[in-house]
Amino acid sequence: MEKEYQFWEIEKKWQKLWEEKNYSKAVLDQEKEKFYVLMMFAYPSGKLHMGHVRVYTIGDVISRIKRLQGFNVMNPGGWDAFGLPAENAAIDNGIHPAKWTFQNIENMKSQIQKIGISYDWEREIATCKPDYYKWNQWLFLKMLKKGLVEKKEGTVNWCEKCQTVLANEQVEDGQCWRCGSEVEPKELSQWYFKITQYAEELLEGHKELEGGWPERVLSMQKNWIGKSIGLQADFKWNNEDLPIFTTRPDTIFGVTYMAVAPEHPVIKKILEKKPENIELKNFVEKVKKESKIERTAEGVDKNGVFTGEYVTHPFTGEKTPLYAADFVLMEYGTGAVMCVPAHDQRDFLFAKKYNLPIKVVIQPKGTELSVSEMKEAYTGEGILTDSSDFSGLDNKTAIEKIIEKAEEIGIGTKTVNYRLKDWLLSRQRYWGTPIPMIYCDKCGIVPEKLENLPVILPEDVDFSKGGNPLATSKAFMNVTCPVCGSSHARRETDTMDTFVDSSWYYARFASPKCESAPFEKTEGNYWMSVDQYVGGIEHAVMHLLYSRFFHKVMRDLGLVDSDEPFKRLLTQGMVVAHSFHCKTHGYIPPSETDNGKCPHCQAELTVKVDKMSKSKKNGIDPDEMVKKYGADTVRVFMLFAAPPEKDLEWSDTGIEGAARFLRRIFQLALKNFEELKNIDPKTLKLENLSKSGAEINKIIHKTIKKVTEDFTVEYRFNTGIAFLMEYLNHLTSFQPENNEDKKILKEGTLILLRLLFPIAPHISEELYSVLSEKSQSIHELSWPSHNESFLIDNEVKIVVQVNGKLRANLDMPVDAPKEAIIAKAKEAVSKHMEGKTIVKEIFVPNKLVNFVVK
Repeated sequence: MEKEYQFWEIEKKWQKLWEEKNYSKAVLDQEKEKFYVLMMFAYPSGKLHMGHVRVYTIGDVISRIKRLQGFNVMNPGGWDAFGLPAENAAIDNGIHPAKWTFQNIENMKSQIQKIGISYDWEREIATCKPDYYKWNQWLFLKMLKKGLVEKKEGTVNWCEKCQTVLANEQVEDGQCWRCGSEVEPKELSQWYFKITQYAEELLEGHKELEGGWPERVLSMQKNWIGKSIGLQADFKWNNEDLPIFTTRPDTIFGVTYMAVAPEHPVIKKILEKKPENIELKNFVEKVKKESKIERTAEGVDKNGVFTGEYVTHPFTGEKTPLYAADFVLMEYGTGAVMCVPAHDQRDFLFAKKYNLPIKVVIQPKGTELSVSEMKEAYTGEGILTDSSDFSGLDNKTAIEKIIEKAEEIGIGTKTVNYRLKDWLLSRQRYWGTPIPMIYCDKCGIVPEKLENLPVILPEDVDFSKGGNPLATSKAFMNVTCPVCGSSHARRETDTMDTFVDSSWYYARFASPKCESAPFEKTEGNYWMSVDQYVGGIEHAVMHLLYSRFFHKVMRDLGLVDSDEPFKRLLTQGMVVAHSFHCKTHGYIPPSETDNGKCPHCQAELTVKVDKMSKSKKNGIDPDEMVKKYGADTVRVFMLFAAPPEKDLEWSDTGIEGAARFLRRIFQLALKNFEELKNIDPKTLKLENLSKSGAEINKIIHKTIKKVTEDFTVEYRFNTGIAFLMEYLNHLTSFQPENNEDKKILKEGTLILLRLLFPIAPHISEELYSVLSEKSQSIHELSWPSHNESFLIDNEVKIVVQVNGKLRANLDMPVDAPKEAIIAKAKEAVSKHMEGKTIVKEIFVPNKLVNFVVK
């Protein structure tokens, strides 16, 4: 056995052997229970960061444990390979996106292998390959036929820098999620997936996911879908219906003005009717340049302009002023809102700002609101007042009664509304899946034939001209119409949102080489749904919601039988580290700081704990850590430093501690190697163990039980590793008294290595192969199981007190009679009772004896 822990040799050796044995290969076996574990696949940016290492290590540990527990495990790896960075690299560096992408894949794959991730690489996919994106196009055409795709005009989020449209989910605080540029509204004709048709089912599906998904993710999706039930009522303008949607019909008699989005068709008509209304025209132009986030953010002043027009109230017939307001969006409801300043805070502030009337129509029980004294809107429950025939009703009852009346007299209907909007999938970029549609001068817009798929990205494109590079390829653009055969036809030059690629990739892993369908149905139904998905919570309302939508569509297309793509979801926290910022010189790398001061100007630095990033210069290079400490040490630290769902703060002392832990395990094996190498623990006779040997046997089974619970039930890897550290202390301090004790020490050491294996597989394999009699791989073993009978305590610790003060502790047989315990207790504390009389003996079975003396 080597005298030093040479991790670089050990890790290289075992990674090669694992690859040769192909332990990670997943094969359909209907006789075995499957377990599909999946980590969100990576965008091939070129280098792994510590966030990648954390998520991959978590998933890898789960997959290794499940294999040892006898499951047929699939743990595939692949690449979310389309996207803007590759195209930007082409523009900036003159390199084709494909070349840039595949170079990055090669580098990152090597990094993943070096940290010991047990992927089944035979199932590897890259979404930028035609054999993958062909099925994006196939699914698009199937959804088109099913009525789930449409092209329509709409106001879209436009990023000028990226020259592309962004979905609402891709706009963060009014900025592009990719480049940070300001996003502006723009009118374009775009392709949409009609995800809204599945809004109710997406909500109902949460019931199946409860307990398996974090409640926070389900709540975020619920809020994003935004189901609300209310009244759609028709106000009138120039004898035209102007419908509004409200969840508070109980306040409809308190309407004192109405507001519409500046983009609302009624505004266009008013400006055509009154072109001299310059104030309104200027306001509309101003709001068009503002993002939806800016317009609706809490705490931001809401602005509006009186249109000079009035609308008619559906119940009272009263005339109500009509305003154009920036806080109203066309995308939610009808683009028009009734405004009740007495009972809505936003409406209240707007009314105060523009000196509009306020009318109270709900009075709290036991008090009476006065408009002149109101400092804010009253939004609570109460009794209706000044509300025609509904006055005197409590507001909850009034909601239903007012809806019933509106339906009865034909001025409105009970309506379900959703905040969720159809999924905008058009992108004006090259590096994505071509949308398989054709524009024919004779036939209009027609789909490409299924047999002509895939529509392949051309290589003869020019990235230097800006806009969409696909439009520069004549060979791509000019085609024959698949319906009439006309040569006067051209391809769609938009590509699909890259979230399409990741919305069903988990299913392609079931049979990635299938050429007749997105995946083979038998394989799909065997492996799906994914049993454990691991990834970031930032994907809650984009990728995770889109994948659920796609899965339900694939079910309705007859491709799968299940309803949901992911049974269980683990959302890991971020990897964070200290960042150091100088007001003058920006972020400073930690290694360059000078005792908390800027090395350039000696100014005090602002120190924060931030997510690791290039921009904040606080990132740690995984390659450097693996080179310095080894993959196993990095894995141990990543799992021990924090629970998986919490943020992990990088610590040099923490990773040093992980390295010491593994060195101690190596030293334990080295110390006992000569003495234990020829000992067979299978011949152990428990009755011949010494007292300390029997205690070690109990600790072994206690550890197996605890670590199994921590590693497999709640994924509390940090507490499981802490228990292994404590277990190591017991093994290290144990001094065998006889040959049976040596056997239990070897058994305990081998169990340590088997329990450690999912966390630190390389060192575990090395030491197990040296110490075990068969020199076999842990892959070929099963997960250790504990014997509950060994956990039963034969002795109990008794606390002995005199006048309530602790004076001694006794180890007594668990079945010892009361008289024997009291006699032993008196003997143990006799010196504390000399010359005193025992007044009372207090006895609590298996816990305590207290002598009251005077």
